[in-house]
Amino acid sequence: MTVAVCVEPGQMALEQRPRPELAGGEALVRISRIGVCGTDIHAFGGNQPYFDYPRVLGHELAGTVEALADDVDEATRARLEHQPVYVIPYLHCGECRACRRGKTNCCQAMQVIGVHRDGGMAEWLKVPVDHLVACPALEPDELALIECQAIGAHAVRRAAVEADELVAVVGAGPIGIGVAQVARAQGARVLLLDTSAERLTFCREALGFEQTLVVGEDDPQARLASLNDGALADVVFDATGNPSAMEAGFGLAGHGGRYVLVSIVKSDIRFDDPSFHGRELTLLASRNATREDFDCVTELLEEGRIQVRPMITHRAKLEALPETMPVWCGGEAGVIKAMIHLDR
Repeated sequence: MTVAVCVEPGQMALEQRPRPELAGGEALVRISRIGVCGTDIHAFGGNQPYFDYPRVLGHELAGTVEALADDVDEATRARLEHQPVYVIPYLHCGECRACRRGKTNCCQAMQVIGVHRDGGMAEWLKVPVDHLVACPALEPDELALIECQAIGAHAVRRAAVEADELVAVVGAGPIGIGVAQVARAQGARVLLLDTSAERLTFCREALGFEQTLVVGEDDPQARLASLNDGALADVVFDATGNPSAMEAGFGLAGHGGRYVLVSIVKSDIRFDDPSFHGRELTLLASRNATREDFDCVTELLEEGRIQVRPMITHRAKLEALPETMPVWCGGEAGVIKAMIHLDR
């Protein structure tokens, strides 16, 4: 089978590898779509924590189950065999204290497909059956993008966002859009902030977000106060992956507010302690997602309450990745979400 490998930062190469052989409890998935995530872009650029090279990237995955291990029970076989599926790429141990408390998203021995082990930029991938979800009601593009929206759903759940709260989402990429869409679906008022006027125009025109702000051109604190009876945001989410933006986000949260860092960077993050304490802010990290968050996104997609297909601005075949990935990651292509196709 053909596999696209990130050999080292800035270099992708195609390799031929044997088709995976199944072990107990596994399924063989014929990959049809691979979403290119910020994690993949940062890994390609050499800026991703928890990462070793060479690595097959790809964890936003859709495909069809083509085979199941002999020990898979009949109920699971009936549910998955020959069905379109998406992959939950967070392989948790199930035994550590975090897992036992239901926090499988931050398992102490976490292995993420496409990060800690080889991922889905390949024709075939073997996956534990309990990390596959059959969903025939959705299209392959939608299935592949459930994972990135589930990250947003997890962040919203972490923050316990309530109806009518004012939510500021900093960073209008796919993760930020996921946060904004799920928060809006729960009745929150959303202000999207980004340095790119073009991205914000897309969010208004394609996704219906009325309140946007270009960072560096407008006064975010004044806008927030105008929207929230003189207060700042009830909840702030950072989805920028930029240390300076993450630090600036502390200044957007109002008294008694919550600040959720969805981004992760290889950097220290500093904040002013008197200001932090004076407003009694709550600071939260949000990592990955749980099955509950995936189910939330699947339901919202099936009901038409969130959209993912408009985010796809660029497409390519797997075989084109060595030439295409540097263009997508170069910053000039205007990528919101790139999708890799393995149609046969």
